[in-house]
Amino acid sequence: MLLERILVLLAGLIVAACLGFGLLWMAVGPEKKPAATQPALADGRAPTQGETPGVSPQDRARARAKIEALVAAAPEYARFFDRLREAFPADHEAALDEFANRLVATKQEDSAEYYVSEAARRLQQARGILASKADAAPLGRVFDMQLAVLKAVSKQDARLCVGFLYGATSPDFQRFAATQRSLVANMALAGLEAIMSGQTKKNERGAPTEGDFRMLEKALVARGLSKAEIDALLDGKMPDPPLEDARMCAAGQTYFDVLHGLPEPVRLRIYGLAVELMARS
Repeated sequence: MLLERILVLLAGLIVAACLGFGLLWMAVGPEKKPAATQPALADGRAPTQGETPGVSPQDRARARAKIEALVAAAPEYARFFDRLREAFPADHEAALDEFANRLVATKQEDSAEYYVSEAARRLQQARGILASKADAAPLGRVFDMQLAVLKAVSKQDARLCVGFLYGATSPDFQRFAATQRSLVANMALAGLEAIMSGQTKKNERGAPTEGDFRMLEKALVARGLSKAEIDALLDGKMPDPPLEDARMCAAGQTYFDVLHGLPEPVRLRIYGLAVELMARS
């Protein structure tokens, strides 16, 4: 059945392409390092939350002050952290404590881009599924911001645009984010506001229907996307030879435009599924 095929595709790349507020945070963060095994505390206990071997409360407080000063110097990102503290104070405190422990342990000072990206990633993992229950406006803004970022990236580098569509990580994303702080901060805030709306409103929309997906596919064809472009967007199957970066980047933007133009009930069901699957990934 078409529905079964499309659901498989949605569970794969299409969700990654839909939900840039998760992908960008991973992209702009520093290269992930293997986690070190934490030794036991002096009394033989394994460390609990908030306890880190070799990190005293005084060291953690000093490290937190440095991080908070760094974020405050980037007012675009400070808005996100202020809103996170108001909405989910426990998540805010846990994120800053983790960042401070890392700073003390590694002596590695990260960028403001890293801290906002990592805080947003943590929030998505913990509460992202709530965004699927958000009202139409905040849920739609998540995807509107994804398109805005995609357009901004495309103006700088078509190759980077395609990498963004496919969730690739690259130092180039860090450089992009540093020049687009307002845009990146608005994307983070869109995800946060959608989570807050979903927690309050608890909208239940149901899963997209086979008719919904047929409408999406027909709309993509009507906008001029070829079968190769649609396949590349939905299931990541690039033709041989692969599509040019500029063409693929344009196809990605068309995809988001098409989603935005679907009737609201259809659009919201697809948005809700995409958000839910991304939160569970």
